[in-house]
Amino acid sequence: MSRQSEGDVRMRGFVSRETVETAVAWVEAATKPGPTERVPLDQAWGRTLAGDVVADMNVPGFDRSAMDGYAVRSGETIGAGDYNPVPFRVVGEALPGRACEVTVHPGEAVRIMTGAPLPDGADAVVPAEYARQENETVELTLPVGQWKHVGRVGEDIAAGNVVLHSGRRLRPQDLGVLASLGQDRVEVWKRPRVGILVTGNELVRPGQPRGEHQIYEANSAILRPLVERDGGALARVDFVDDDRDAIAAALTKGDVDVVLVSGGSSVGAEDHAPGLLAELGELAVHGIAMRPSSPTGMGRIGETVVFLLPGNPVSCLCAYDFFAGRAIRRLGGRPGEWPYRSLQAPLTRKISSAIGRVDYCRVRRTDAGIEPLALSGASILSSTTRADGFVVVPAGSEGAPPGTMVDVWLYD
Repeated sequence: MSRQSEGDVRMRGFVSRETVETAVAWVEAATKPGPTERVPLDQAWGRTLAGDVVADMNVPGFDRSAMDGYAVRSGETIGAGDYNPVPFRVVGEALPGRACEVTVHPGEAVRIMTGAPLPDGADAVVPAEYARQENETVELTLPVGQWKHVGRVGEDIAAGNVVLHSGRRLRPQDLGVLASLGQDRVEVWKRPRVGILVTGNELVRPGQPRGEHQIYEANSAILRPLVERDGGALARVDFVDDDRDAIAAALTKGDVDVVLVSGGSSVGAEDHAPGLLAELGELAVHGIAMRPSSPTGMGRIGETVVFLLPGNPVSCLCAYDFFAGRAIRRLGGRPGEWPYRSLQAPLTRKISSAIGRVDYCRVRRTDAGIEPLALSGASILSSTTRADGFVVVPAGSEGAPPGTMVDVWLYD
């Protein structure tokens, strides 16, 4: 039997573990936004804006009516009412999409449609429901102030203003703003390409027959939507046995920016991924002082960032959230911080922890406050479906008694 190398922890355990802060610092140093690309608006929803968008035009570009009605000189409507209708001579009509050649003089009005340019001489619009027209005369029963029911030049967007800031995740209304500026494409950060590598002789893919001592593989079902949520482009999912050559081949394909290895990251005899990462590139971190997810590792092979995620599903989810998800978000131009909503609420029961270790505690919201569900149980995936979110117990804490206000990160 060959002698284990000095850094080989298989069947020996971790002599020491890195802090969560050290691992996060490595992720921060190893990742930065990648190249950018211009994409059509119909492909830009959810993408991250790469650079400020500065308006090169006014929206609207002309004074326009915000109502169907009559364009008038506002001062001439003073005193108008149901018992004191003010008559005006209708001298023309203003329609959307075409210039109005008529000028409004004293005592005159122009029939106008929503979106039509305001005729010269007019400075307000009286809505149609306050007008009674007969032949070329209209009686108006509503006084209006200057520019009432008028969309002014640049009222929506003024030329020269920054309308969208770099780093913004584009929403449907953002695309509408870009379209209103006449832009049909937008500069965004490229989505990092992500590969998932699932290892384990005991794993069977859902839908396939399962042997007596096999389990259905669940981690790829967790990781796929997380990668999409964080702006990654899933390039491939490889399923391999606990075989060094097969794992090495999948790690070195070189066609992705990030590889997420599910399973084989710990100290078992068949946990080949850490040693292979050290041989083929750099194993920067292996073993982290946290629960669950302590066997997590990370490093690089060439330009590809590799994360070794534990095979136990809760550990896999936790390690992804703390480290791999941060990397994917940063590579795609997003903030590295968690995308979860948070709230503060009191604990209903105590959380016990240990100094020197970060704990990821699944919790449930109740009318009385936050109920801890689980600290351990890395393989109990249902604890995350029963939970509404999680609480992070810092390494310097022994936990928290009932009634303590805690920060809760919500899964939804």
